[in-house]
Amino acid sequence: MKACLVILITALNIVAATAQKFPLREKISINDNWKFMRYNGAADSLIYDERPQADNSNDSKVADTRASESGMATTSEHALKNWILPTANDFIKDPAKHYQRPEGHPGSNFSFVQNAFDEKGWETVNLPHDWAIKGPFYTEQNAIIGGGMGRLPVQGVAWYRRKIDISAADAGKSIYLDIDGAMSYAMVWLNGKLVGGWPYGYNSFRLDLTPYIKTGGDNQLAIRLDNPPSSSRWYPGAGLYRNVWLIKVNPVHVAQWGTFVKTKNVSSASAAVDLSVQVENKTNTDQRVEIITDIYALNDKFERAIKKTASFSKQIETVKAGEKQQFENTAAINNPMLWGPPPSQKPNLYVAVTKLLIDGKAVDEYETQFGIRSIQFNPEKGLIVNGNPVRIQGVNQHHDLGALGAAFNIRAAERQLEILKEMGCNAIRLAHNPPAPELLALTDRMGFLVIDEIFDCWEKGKNPLDFHLIFKDWHEADTRSFIRRDRNHPSVIAWSFGNEVGEQYTGEEGAVVAKQLYDIVKEEDDTRPATASMNYAKPDMPFPAVMDILTLNYQGEGIRDAPAYAHLKGIRTSPLYPAFNEKFPQKLIVSSETASALSTRGTYIFPVTGGISAPVSDSTGGDPVNKYVSAYDLYTAQFGASPDKVFAAQDHNPYVAGEFVWTGWDYIGEPTPYYSARSSYSGIIDLAGFKKDRFYLYQSRWRPDLPVAHILPHWTWPDRIGKITPVHVYTSGDEAELFLNDKSLGRKKKAEYEYRLRWDSVVYEPGELKVIAYKNGKQWATDVVKTAGAAAKLELIVDRDVIAADGKDLSFVTVRVLDDKGNVAPQANNIIKFEVAGNGEFVAADNGDPADLVSFASKERAAFSGLALAIIRSEAGKPGSIKLTVTADGLQPASVIIKSK
Repeated sequence: MKACLVILITALNIVAATAQKFPLREKISINDNWKFMRYNGAADSLIYDERPQADNSNDSKVADTRASESGMATTSEHALKNWILPTANDFIKDPAKHYQRPEGHPGSNFSFVQNAFDEKGWETVNLPHDWAIKGPFYTEQNAIIGGGMGRLPVQGVAWYRRKIDISAADAGKSIYLDIDGAMSYAMVWLNGKLVGGWPYGYNSFRLDLTPYIKTGGDNQLAIRLDNPPSSSRWYPGAGLYRNVWLIKVNPVHVAQWGTFVKTKNVSSASAAVDLSVQVENKTNTDQRVEIITDIYALNDKFERAIKKTASFSKQIETVKAGEKQQFENTAAINNPMLWGPPPSQKPNLYVAVTKLLIDGKAVDEYETQFGIRSIQFNPEKGLIVNGNPVRIQGVNQHHDLGALGAAFNIRAAERQLEILKEMGCNAIRLAHNPPAPELLALTDRMGFLVIDEIFDCWEKGKNPLDFHLIFKDWHEADTRSFIRRDRNHPSVIAWSFGNEVGEQYTGEEGAVVAKQLYDIVKEEDDTRPATASMNYAKPDMPFPAVMDILTLNYQGEGIRDAPAYAHLKGIRTSPLYPAFNEKFPQKLIVSSETASALSTRGTYIFPVTGGISAPVSDSTGGDPVNKYVSAYDLYTAQFGASPDKVFAAQDHNPYVAGEFVWTGWDYIGEPTPYYSARSSYSGIIDLAGFKKDRFYLYQSRWRPDLPVAHILPHWTWPDRIGKITPVHVYTSGDEAELFLNDKSLGRKKKAEYEYRLRWDSVVYEPGELKVIAYKNGKQWATDVVKTAGAAAKLELIVDRDVIAADGKDLSFVTVRVLDDKGNVAPQANNIIKFEVAGNGEFVAADNGDPADLVSFASKERAAFSGLALAIIRSEAGKPGSIKLTVTADGLQPASVIIKSK
């Protein structure tokens, strides 16, 4: 007994002494100065598993094609899978199902993992890093990576190496590697020892480096990634494309994602806050731990208030040696500042600061940001936030950031959200994978509602080498880790564990898989609804019965049900809002994907359909030579519908809680209908961030109190004099009068279930087109478009002219091609050259043209419909001026100064 007591006291003294000498918890970015190498040909034999051979799949198949790939990857004597699977154990509930790691360290004799290896010839990169985004694009017809995955070189095996300094002062600490996202099949060695890994490229994961650390010097990290072709329906990116961190903590600490804050009984007068804290004890003895948590409000700058708002009662608990244990507590907050979506509510945030003490001395401090809000999912009234109905005005977003690729950048993501917010968007569905954690920090702060989604397929795959190969091994760990990481974000209002999965087609069998995933989600978080989005499952099938809420893709407005779509093959569904509502009157319905309208910004193709919705084809709405789709916003994917048709379907069924449009922004990959292009046509905003006409149609509906009037098309048509050129107007008013060269072409009033005003018989003549919109009989808004002359000069507009000198902040610079009177030349395609001087660098350029296969990194870019974009980055630690100069043959140049502070 005496010996045991001595050991216990010694352990306590080590933990407490370590805590007093050094910071309680360190989260250190190790993003800089990695060495990178990607194989050009055959790779090494350190494979995760044996995947089936896959011929180049048809990546131009219609997006709602039934998911039918089957099978699993296999293990062989060459595969490292059995050494990687134990990384999942923390997220597998049943200990009997935990994986046992075999003996040994495969790969330890491979040169790339050894400390002494010379990386001469390897590239130096900073993270986040997407190895594929600079291209070049594959332009051949049967490329190894086709249009579906973005025609960029994402495939192959690559290595990253970096030394990390672990000082002698870190002895006795627990040291972890946190990777926010690695695409894909990540396997990690430290000092020649295989630590572990994680195959799914979108999940964040942690590896315990402690057993392999050498204190008092450099330690060699080596990370191998393997990105298969035919593995995605969109551009997945490649590499260590999110942040990577080194975590140093005392052996007794709050576990990874170890807190969960729940709020209940929420009102403006009070709220109850339940807190769960998981404490990990990495010592060899039981530890008596004191847990103290205080709550602070965050101000408008998201800084912690000096005075605490509330405190949880102190807990003293014993945590067993080598185990994790969870402890619950409750506190009350009076007059809470509630989190809710603008403009009617404010996204107020709090932070819970948890301290662990041993023998009166602090050993860990852990912060948890959260919001206080009540969410109700009323099947008749829709979404209710803090007692107030909120219409879901949402969009779907893929994870790439346009010309920056998949490499996450906070400012680029913030810019996307800002432009969506301007449109009136208040909700984001994350299609179809977990996002970077920083994105949810932004949605928390900006007040967006989020459906957080994890899988695009289960056991039935959509591509030969996608997630279905490893679903059975990894679905539980992926789902639990996904929920634990994101569950404290108030912006997350629902979990989606599947999108258009093939199991919709398999009756009871598919419903069983859905129920397994549903149960995992609800075990991890019982405060939010769980769902999977359906583009095929009907009300009388077992699949939708599993879901808490019904998230429908295209089925509400009907799929291929209008006369213009009658000749098409594929799913054909009449509008199903009423049928779902009748079958499940107790469940809220929301459209998780609507529209899939297609267009290229500023391109108009004649004649224009007289209907309200039509599928694009080479002969109707499409230009197969230039790979354009008409910007009249009436043309759609085969399974899609125009915004007008969607609006009418929802207005006929007011119990529908709202919609998530496919998509908010264009994204790389899935370039329906022209798969020889690089990026999608479905965005309301193009890949460069320029607004398509459709932006103003949604803004008119989603911000009815904002005076909006928008004319399309442009009015520079030298080859259309005397020809019919339809004019459409989007307005938040209820009627409008159109003028051509001061002559009235008539005043029109919106009819019920009509969302645009059309003058379809206008005969083109050069000059000025003007609209005056009215609301309730009073003038409301105006818009004017003029015939432009020849391109004469360039103009630069910066989104921000002062940025941080941190090597990460960005300025997005719009280049406009103007005539001599200052009008945008709407058909200008001049080649623009970019030059940067001073304390910054040119990163990328774009123009929003899905068919432009010039590398994003090129300093020359053709304008598209009169516009182009340059992305400028600061240099770390070098404040000063950055000068961007743009030139084009025959045009007056332009320049702008950006300050870096």
